[in-house]
Amino acid sequence: MSDTSDFASHATFDSVSGAELPFRLPLELTVEDADSIAELCQYVEGEERERFALNALRIGVLALRQARGQIDGEQIRRESERLLLSLESQLREHAGGVHDRLTGALREYFDPDSGRFQERVNRLICKDGELEDLLRRQVGGENSELGRTLATHFGQESPLFKMLSPTESAGLMQALRDTLGDQLLQQRERILSEFSLNNKESALSRLVSELTASQGKLTVGLQEKIDEVMREFSLDEENSALTRLVKNVEGAQKTITSEFSLDNDASALSRLKKLLESTQQAIDNNLTLDNDDSSLARLRKEVLEILEKHSLTNQTFQNEVRLTLEKMVVQRAEAARSTRHGLIFEDVVCEFVSHEARKLGDLMSRTGQETGLIKNCKTGDCVIELGPESAAPGANIVIEAKEVDGYALSKAREEIEQGRKNRGAQIGLFVFSARTTPPELTTSPLARFGNDVFVVWDPEDLVTDLFLRTALTLARALCIRESRRSDAEAADLEAIEIAILDIVKKTESLGEIRTWAETIQNNSEKIIKRVDLSRKALSQQVDVLREKINDLRHLLPGSAGES
Repeated sequence: MSDTSDFASHATFDSVSGAELPFRLPLELTVEDADSIAELCQYVEGEERERFALNALRIGVLALRQARGQIDGEQIRRESERLLLSLESQLREHAGGVHDRLTGALREYFDPDSGRFQERVNRLICKDGELEDLLRRQVGGENSELGRTLATHFGQESPLFKMLSPTESAGLMQALRDTLGDQLLQQRERILSEFSLNNKESALSRLVSELTASQGKLTVGLQEKIDEVMREFSLDEENSALTRLVKNVEGAQKTITSEFSLDNDASALSRLKKLLESTQQAIDNNLTLDNDDSSLARLRKEVLEILEKHSLTNQTFQNEVRLTLEKMVVQRAEAARSTRHGLIFEDVVCEFVSHEARKLGDLMSRTGQETGLIKNCKTGDCVIELGPESAAPGANIVIEAKEVDGYALSKAREEIEQGRKNRGAQIGLFVFSARTTPPELTTSPLARFGNDVFVVWDPEDLVTDLFLRTALTLARALCIRESRRSDAEAADLEAIEIAILDIVKKTESLGEIRTWAETIQNNSEKIIKRVDLSRKALSQQVDVLREKINDLRHLLPGSAGES
């Protein structure tokens, strides 16, 4: 994609507030980077590719913004102001609540009209109150405690009254009665006068006066305490606690604002900006090709050296492959003239299979000269064991190769079934030579019967290499299906079955192509067109098989990704 601008231009754009940004910004770009073009080409042209490009652009913008280390100073200032306002509101609300609760508690107990203390005093000293009722019960009336006591000791039923009979001492008793009556009346009046509020010199009046004076002093002291607390939470007092708190908050706000201001060279934000600029300069120096000591220049040099070594290695490998192919051509020509032609075909098949197995991380073993599980049975020329990185590690595929005239397909099915049992394999692959193709495979070079795959291959015809590779991929997919069955694999195995059927169908068309090529020379264009279409379809289905095998690898527990 086109080059991005430097950090300075971005800093100008970042200063624009969100309210001034347009809702949409049309942008037309020309992509020149090879990696970006390769990634964009993986998506269908249109909405899907544009959506991917927008996502990639957004990720890049966020990454650049993160690299610049932008800090939203305006948002920090707003949050600080909001925090201070919230703190001030909560302190004011708390002070009002404390004042209301304290005033209510004092009013509840000491209010002159409705306070509990005043109410208790009134109940004690009021007319017919508790104190008067107590005195009345003790000294007033005939039923008082004092009256009953005197009646007991001096009444008509008392021993003294009986000793001083009226008939004998009427004058004395009357005198005593009059004297005692007068004394009792005086004492009663004196006691009542001491508990009367009408007499200011009475004990009860003095008690009420003292209680009233004490209550007034308590009210004045409480009011002074309340006024002192209110002064501590008042902003009008210069030395109050709330005023000192506001000053400290304002000082902290100024300190934070100065630390996040670009106008102050000593602020944290200014130091961070300088650090980012120096870091950007260092990155630019390391990402330039003009400087031989930069990281990018050294990387370019190392990549060129690796490519040069790789080119030499490829050239050596190509020479070795050319010599090997020349030897194989000579060996095939000699084998065609000798009686060991069938054995040579088995060797070529095993060599081809071994090469394909190594590419997929599997292990191929030659077993044609070894006895298997069945006594004295050597059926099975080679066995492929799926590697540990596959979706079914340890599963086996047995391969049997034949170049014998008149070898029927039914006999081949019996032999490959015996080979599976002899080698303990889940899937069998039988390879016919194109020179001895059975009639059943003349029109279709690839067939499948249950867990057995049959294919026709000509080592000298590169087109048939695709048949054998397809047969190997098909056998591998069947091996995975047989080894690991589960509900989660059902959809993928169904896709594999569809791909297998399509491969079989396309191979039938390749048989038709072979017939046309052998019988009709005028259909060359038709043959070429059908070959191209069939080859493309086969390649697509092989890719489908590989993709589904990889999906199975992710679904199966403990299995790693395939190569």
